[in-house]
Amino acid sequence: MQLFENQPLKIYNSLSGKKEVFTPLSKGHVGMYVCGPTVYSNVHLGNCRTFMSFDMIFRYLRHLGYKVRYVRNITDAGHLVDDADDGEDKIAKKARLEKLEPMEVVQRYTVDFHNILDQFNFLPPSIEPTATGHIIEQIEIVKDILAKGYAYEVNGSVYFDVATFNETNEYGKLSGRKLEDMVANTRALAAQDEKKNPQDFALWKKAEPQHIMRWPSPWGDGFPGWHLECTAMSTKYLGETFDIHGGGMDLKFPHHECEIAQAEACYGHSPVRYWLHANMLTMNGKKMAKSTGNNILPGEIFSGENSILSKAFTPSVVRFFMMQAHYTSILDLSNDALLASEKGYQRLMEALTTLPKLTVGTKTDFDIVAWKQGCYDAMNDDFNTPILIAQLFEAVKRINLVKEGKETITAADITLLKESINAFVFEVLGLENERASGVDSNKLGGVVELLIQLRMEARANKDFATSDKIRDQLAALGIQLKDGKDGTTFTVA
Repeated sequence: MQLFENQPLKIYNSLSGKKEVFTPLSKGHVGMYVCGPTVYSNVHLGNCRTFMSFDMIFRYLRHLGYKVRYVRNITDAGHLVDDADDGEDKIAKKARLEKLEPMEVVQRYTVDFHNILDQFNFLPPSIEPTATGHIIEQIEIVKDILAKGYAYEVNGSVYFDVATFNETNEYGKLSGRKLEDMVANTRALAAQDEKKNPQDFALWKKAEPQHIMRWPSPWGDGFPGWHLECTAMSTKYLGETFDIHGGGMDLKFPHHECEIAQAEACYGHSPVRYWLHANMLTMNGKKMAKSTGNNILPGEIFSGENSILSKAFTPSVVRFFMMQAHYTSILDLSNDALLASEKGYQRLMEALTTLPKLTVGTKTDFDIVAWKQGCYDAMNDDFNTPILIAQLFEAVKRINLVKEGKETITAADITLLKESINAFVFEVLGLENERASGVDSNKLGGVVELLIQLRMEARANKDFATSDKIRDQLAALGIQLKDGKDGTTFTVA
């Protein structure tokens, strides 16, 4: 029996606005599509948070025993500068500014994207398709929508007719917007605008002579609209109806709203059963933005080469920080928040190191089975990682009580607790024990123990200057000494 059979999962569906019991279309199988990056610049930390949220969801679904097909696309064409139907293609603009071929830009920033996600310990998706690799499929969808009367062609461009669609469907149901309100709040079209109505959006855009990225189509040389690629790729790999579609909260309108309209126009029914949206990341209480300088790249956090934070923070510390907030909540990044997360992460890793070394008792003063179910209850409540982490620290407290001789635990329960904590910390949350994966622990331990011995000798000789120097210089390297009644121990940040 798989875990999912006795661990019912509830998830918040943005479409219904409430938590729903998750029941996949096909028992034991989950199809999940997540909107990936537009690869024209280094990956934004806020985007990393969105992708990390869905990496955690992917991990937990797999942990429950589901076979998951996870599709996360790469947008390498069609995303215009103003996120609408005007302006220059973001990748083409970057290529022009840097005097590169567009695919050089795509390659450079796709490599950067993968490199950062690898450092954060992401699992790769099952399929990572590109927009340019699916031009044929996008053209076929445009032809189908045109044939069904939900689009119109003007001068080589094809636009989705929102008003016609809304006569039999509901445009705006995901974001809670009404078409009549949108119409009332928009200005009249400019004389040169080709659209019938401002709410209409491009399925295919005619390429002007200066436009580098272009493909032949029945309507002339052009390129696909930004929204079209996700409809083409999600339905190709997951079917005309699939289980989960995810992305950032900022994509709910217009991107995801347009995806729903395209799919309903093409297939006659809603494409997605559960819509999930991750919330934004702010910094020091303000929106992150390059233009204001309130911005930091992941690599700048890892290296410490920035003017915002007091020190470098490792990828696992940053990941632990992000997991401490629910994926649907706004999360604020600050130096103090990262320092607090680092301390919490170190406490967690220290407890994991201590656990197998605990003295075995004849009884357990801690209900491990109930604690473990509490971890599942947290994750089954719309992937509530903050509650899961609170549960983990309850276990940390109990481990330390046993270490101090105030509670006892049996050998069997040490094994059960170790297996359970490892599953939630490493398999579900995706953290890594950076102490264990760094310098050879035996060699490091030997060197530190030697320095501890030298420090003890200095203190015995009342050479407190040398004693303090050893302690302080180790602390500067992230090695904390702890003096206790049984001697001096150390932890590594």
